[in-house]
Amino acid sequence: MKHHILVKWNEHAPDHDQLRRDIETLFQEVLKVPGVHRVDVLPNVVDRPNRYDLLILLTMDREALDAYDGCAPHHAFKETYTPYMAQKAIFDCD
Repeated sequence: MKHHILVKWNEHAPDHDQLRRDIETLFQEVLKVPGVHRVDVLPNVVDRPNRYDLLILLTMDREALDAYDGCAPHHAFKETYTPYMAQKAIFDCD
């Protein structure tokens, strides 16, 4: 399964490149969750107001979703970065 997290930063978000690097580091810890196989953190390359800024893409077994939801890095991500988000979208697919 592919678990997509799309993020649009708000006006309070500091340096977007630094945010991406910090999130990449944090999400490396998610790879310790059984059933999570890959993490990609991808910045948007087109600067337009109707675009999201960041995609976090996790490749995982469908059964790993509950463990991912409960893991410390996921909670740290939400606690640390939600104040900088204007919008967030979650999308899961095969």
